[in-house]
Amino acid sequence: QVHLVESGGGLVAPGGSVRLSCAVSGVASSPYTVAWFRQGQGKEREHVAAIGWSGGTIHSDSLSGRFAISRDNDKNTAYLQMNALKPEDTAVYYCAVALGTEVGRITYQYAYWGQGTQVTVSS
Repeated sequence: QVHLVESGGGLVAPGGSVRLSCAVSGVASSPYTVAWFRQGQGKEREHVAAIGWSGGTIHSDSLSGRFAISRDNDKNTAYLQMNALKPEDTAVYYCAVALGTEVGRITYQYAYWGQGTQVTVSS
């Protein structure tokens, strides 16, 4: 059974940085794509970034290059580096996994989800 655990969230001041981690287990000898989504209070869940097995990435255009996704396949862990954080980045951040090699932006493309980690940007 595929299991995802996010970590690294918390309270950060505007302009600060934080790195989220997503530990993936239960994927047996199959390539998979990892994505990050976020959901602010009262808002729809939105795509942040995704990375394929070979390292190809896509990022949300609205983030203006502030966020970067990466992964370490040996550790079965993906990361989201978030810089120059703004109060509007406050949200629950979820990692998600899709088996295979397609790198997508749509929630229904991802069958497995973590519980989410809260990131609050506030002074």
